[in-house]
Amino acid sequence: VFGLSSVAQVVLGRGDFGQHLSINLGFGIGVTLGIHAAGGISGAHLNAAITFTHCILGNLPWRKLPAYLIGQFLGSFTAAATVFGLYYDALYDYTKGNFTVTGPTATASIFSTYPAPCVSLLGGFFTEFTATVMLMLGILIIHDEKNNGALKGTQALLTGILVLGIGLGMGMNTGYAINPSRDLPPRVFTAIAGWGMDVFTAGHCWWWVPLTAPILGSLAGVLIHKLFIDFHNQPVPESGNEKGQPAVETS
Repeated sequence: VFGLSSVAQVVLGRGDFGQHLSINLGFGIGVTLGIHAAGGISGAHLNAAITFTHCILGNLPWRKLPAYLIGQFLGSFTAAATVFGLYYDALYDYTKGNFTVTGPTATASIFSTYPAPCVSLLGGFFTEFTATVMLMLGILIIHDEKNNGALKGTQALLTGILVLGIGLGMGMNTGYAINPSRDLPPRVFTAIAGWGMDVFTAGHCWWWVPLTAPILGSLAGVLIHKLFIDFHNQPVPESGNEKGQPAVETS
């Protein structure tokens, strides 16, 4: 809701009620609050790509995957419907009742991501892949207690700042979906709500890229973290040394 409504305000307000920065801040705040809301209940799985990666790594049972995906889908779909209702009057005023995916009064990008006109399909795929690599790396680093992990209670805020940073640096090409759960459900909603099947054919059938590139990027992020950080981390012994003698405590 925070992310999509920030996009709606920028687009429908014609730049008078926010800029690119406000969109990034909206998504960062939304991620932070989402983690606080669901962190203690489900681990705050807000991203299907990361959930799928945890299943592959054995951190999450495969039998729980459908429940997580359904929850993510319903949450994102409901968010799109909420923002649609919130800005219904403004949408009609902006488009004169003609909801389009492309053109001077296109509004489908309020809800889902589409590549910039100058970006090729391969370039967009690489952008989403790279951005998700950075997302996964950042999350693993923030929660890496064997390394210089974040202070307890600050993980949600730092993850929100991480998303903000990705948007600030890698948001121009594709709108940084970096999450199948954030992109597909609102796309389905727009197809139902009046934008039609163009939402799946626009951008050289762009819709599948935000589903696949984040999954591959998430897996690559885990691999990079394992090879260059995790394998080199040695947990600090709690007490004593190899001979069983008391260890000297140093500052």
